[in-house]
Amino acid sequence: MRRWVIGFLVGGVLGAGFGFAAGIFFFPYLFPPPPAAQELADRAAHAVLGSGSFVHADPSDPIHWGRGSVSVLRDPAGRRVVFLEKDFEVGPGPDYRVYLVAHAAPRAKDDVRAAFIDLGGLASFKGSQIYPIPDDVDLAAQGSVVIWCRAFAQLISPATIERKP
Repeated sequence: MRRWVIGFLVGGVLGAGFGFAAGIFFFPYLFPPPPAAQELADRAAHAVLGSGSFVHADPSDPIHWGRGSVSVLRDPAGRRVVFLEKDFEVGPGPDYRVYLVAHAAPRAKDDVRAAFIDLGGLASFKGSQIYPIPDDVDLAAQGSVVIWCRAFAQLISPATIERKP
C-alpha cells in the first residue's frame, strides 16, 4: 500500500509538472492573439531612417521563422520607432520580444546575447506593430531588429537594417 501511495504522489507531481510545461509551450499555438493592425498617424510625415526584411535565421529549424518588412522611422517631433509592416509574420511561441541588436546580421544566439536593447513584448505574431525607441539609444550602433524568444533564449527571426542616406 505504501509503495502505491508513493508512486501515486510521484506520478502526480511529475504529471502536473509536465502538464504545466506543455501548457506554457502549446498556449500560443492554440490561442494566438489576433493580428495586429497598429497604424502611424501620418506615415508620410515620418522620415525613414532604415528598413529591412525578416529572414529565417536557421532554415533547418521549421519552428522558428519570420518574414515581412520592418522600418525604423522618425516622426516630425524627433521620436523614433520600429514599425513592423503589415506583411510581418512569425511562427507562434511564448514570450517573444522585439530587440535592437548591434550585430548587423545575427544568425546565432550568441550574436544577439552580446548586446541588445529590449523594445518590449511582441504584440502579435502577425500584422503591423509600433515599438518606440528610447531617446538615449544610438541608432548608428544598432545593425538589426530581432524577434527573440526570452523564455527559451531562442533567435526567432532577424532583420538587417539598411540605412537610408
